[in-house]
Amino acid sequence: MGILCVPGTVAGGHVTGDPLLKMDGQAVFKLAVRVLDEAARAVLAKAGRQEADVDWLIPHQANIRIMQGTAKKLKLPLEKLVVTVDEHGNTSAASVPLALDHAVRSGRVKPGDTVMLEGVGGGFTWGAVLLDL
Repeated sequence: MGILCVPGTVAGGHVTGDPLLKMDGQAVFKLAVRVLDEAARAVLAKAGRQEADVDWLIPHQANIRIMQGTAKKLKLPLEKLVVTVDEHGNTSAASVPLALDHAVRSGRVKPGDTVMLEGVGGGFTWGAVLLDL
């Protein structure tokens, strides 16, 4: 089985096999942590910066374990991780700007801070951006 699949098929209006979508959560976790780490490192390299320069990591708010795993791979303490999934759930594309807004309004993120934003989108696309506020 791949990361995401539908084991059943539809032919002539009839469903054969299991019609329910199946996801390999462990495979998604491993892939997400790897690609988000790679995206962050690529952005840091392009900017001539190091992991230690990041004051805050604000990733896509889908899964706390993926967020923590990414922070760990980047050697960032969990105190630098902005988490709002527990308050707002997975709000898809809005999760990163929503978490950034929450962190700024609460006073955690301040002018002069360096913030790494990481997003994941439909079709399992991803990217990162480094901001100096």
